[in-house]
Amino acid sequence: MHEDHLTVRPLSGRSELDLFRSIPYVLNRELEDDLDAGRRRLDWLWVALRGDRLVGRAGWWTRFAGSDPFALDFFETSDVDEGVALLKTAMAAVLPPGSTPPDYIRFLPPDWHDDTGVVRAVDEREMALKRLGARPLVERLRLQWEAGGPVPAPTGRLHFRPVADRDEVVGLMTQVLDGTLDAHSRADLTRMTPAEQAYFHYDELAGYETPREWWRIASLPDGAPVGFVIPARNAYNPIIAYIGVLPAYRGKGYVDDVLAEGTRILAAQGVPRIRASTDVGNAPMAKAFARAGYATFERQLDMTWS
Repeated sequence: MHEDHLTVRPLSGRSELDLFRSIPYVLNRELEDDLDAGRRRLDWLWVALRGDRLVGRAGWWTRFAGSDPFALDFFETSDVDEGVALLKTAMAAVLPPGSTPPDYIRFLPPDWHDDTGVVRAVDEREMALKRLGARPLVERLRLQWEAGGPVPAPTGRLHFRPVADRDEVVGLMTQVLDGTLDAHSRADLTRMTPAEQAYFHYDELAGYETPREWWRIASLPDGAPVGFVIPARNAYNPIIAYIGVLPAYRGKGYVDDVLAEGTRILAAQGVPRIRASTDVGNAPMAKAFARAGYATFERQLDMTWS
């Protein structure tokens, strides 16, 4: 698109990656590896130019090669109208016709609310996205445990074993969704039943290539299940992919035991770090991560069209 000397187009080749990366952002360093793995495509990376000057960019990412875009995770603009023009043009070319756009996510410093420049940039991006129908969904804490950090020993209150099968995990996950504080899960529950959501999340988790033997069911000494944890490794880091405590056992401190087990499993692999995330509004889970030695290294803003 060419409008009032604003040119909006996808990258013409990898030779333009430096142009795309000329705006600093934490994800810049992952672009080439993501392209190699099929998690990005050049025709998903768009720029807005005035002459040779980059004034905006947008880019999509997906979890698995060959799948549709999963998230809009690059979007910068210094002008709301230009940002709208950039996204409107790129979305029409990138997204399947008639589809709901994938969520927008943005990684920010942990103290971003105190930086007026960052706040202003966030507001400009949000104004452009809102004009295209998106709405704020949630702010999340991005957490990290580093090698050498605390690895709690088992307390003996709970027993841990590998999962039996898909139905066991889905059944427990369905129960965990009762009273969930997770904004994404709550939004999904407006469109699907708890069981449908549990099957959907199970299939996502099953896509990780790390051993299923790492997954753990937590139970009382009499065998009654209390919760579960799914340690894994995504394309970038070892992670606590999912953790939950059944409603009947919440508020008793069992989440600390369950999280400790997931941390022990990954720490035993000699990993340099473990990543995790939780909503700012999920205070009980955020406090559990803090007690386990996980520090907030970034925050994440999510907007959605769904």
